[in-house]
Amino acid sequence: MQMKSNIKRIVVKIGSSSLSHENGHLNLRSIDRVARVLSDLSGAGMDVILVSSGAVSAGRAKLGFTHKPDTIEEKQALAAVGQAELMQIYERFFSDYGRSVAQILITRSTVDNETSKRNVQNTVSKLLSLGCVPIVNENDTVSFEEIEFGDNDTLAAYVAVLADADMLINLSDIDGLYDSDPHCNPDAGLISHVPEITDDIRNCAGGSGSDFGTGGVVTKLHAAEIALKHGIPMVLTGGTHPEYIYDIIKGKPVGTLFGTLE
Repeated sequence: MQMKSNIKRIVVKIGSSSLSHENGHLNLRSIDRVARVLSDLSGAGMDVILVSSGAVSAGRAKLGFTHKPDTIEEKQALAAVGQAELMQIYERFFSDYGRSVAQILITRSTVDNETSKRNVQNTVSKLLSLGCVPIVNENDTVSFEEIEFGDNDTLAAYVAVLADADMLINLSDIDGLYDSDPHCNPDAGLISHVPEITDDIRNCAGGSGSDFGTGGVVTKLHAAEIALKHGIPMVLTGGTHPEYIYDIIKGKPVGTLFGTLE
């Protein structure tokens, strides 16, 4: 597999909408495809870190919730049930492709506290050296502000910074950044390259996306800003085709590239 020589470590974020069916149940075929691609990249010598949403969605399906949780307590309870379910499924699929996975749950305070941040960095580094794929999610059961106002787009950007990643790949329910909402406007045009985040680019962002996710285009632009501030390019593309990651790391145009590939 030929990769751009400067891309050795990637953070891949996948959202709930890309991991779930419309009824909220986990999409096992999608998870299997993600596991296969990331296992293959890891086996080829690349450092791969996965930031995965889906805990709350998994909890909803497990406990028979047919609606979005209305309270913090409900979200935290569903996340507690769903995180265990989600990791069990990841473990099964990654194991099929010869990879071990490790769960890392962090909160905003992990990033803000130098000791905690260093511990996470050391743990991630050691796991990668052992050939493991770290799977990161927010520790929703102990978070308060983050579970209400936060999102895994922002979390993924911070993880990319913590891990000193060469690229952040954001797999979403949209194929990239459009000049208007593609869900509402069939003539919306894809913006393939965003060298920097400007006010015009921000105006392209709308509200939140699907019923099963918490983020929208606004949070993805915020994630891109965090990554670009630290010199890390981000690619936003659809999560239904994780195989596109191969093209991305080869430098081929896929989705929207924020920043510049050297």
